Amino acid sequence: MSDRDSDIGAFLAGFVVGGLVGAVAALLLAPQSGEETRTLIRDKSIELKSQVEETAGEARAKAEKLAQDAKSRAEDLQRRGQVLLEEQKARLGGKKGSEASS
Repeated sequence: MSDRDSDIGAFLAGFVVGGLVGAVAALLLAPQSGEETRTLIRDKSIELKSQVEETAGEARAKAEKLAQDAKSRAEDLQRRGQVLLEEQKARLGGKKGSEASS
């Protein structure tokens, strides 16, 4: 599961970087005045910043949910293990008692 999360993170990072590079290249190669280009770059950077914040928030929420799910599973396994341990102790205690009476 960790590899999958890593792959998703790498994809998102590549997507954002690719978007930034493409936007800058398009703006710099477009036939406009310097002031228009600076305005477009500023507007696009604000837009991309918003998108990055949104994506980061979604990724953070997903990571928190995965961590909570993992914690819940670990607690469940711990409870099951404790029950099995108690059952085995009870069985061994019962066998010792029956062997002693024989």
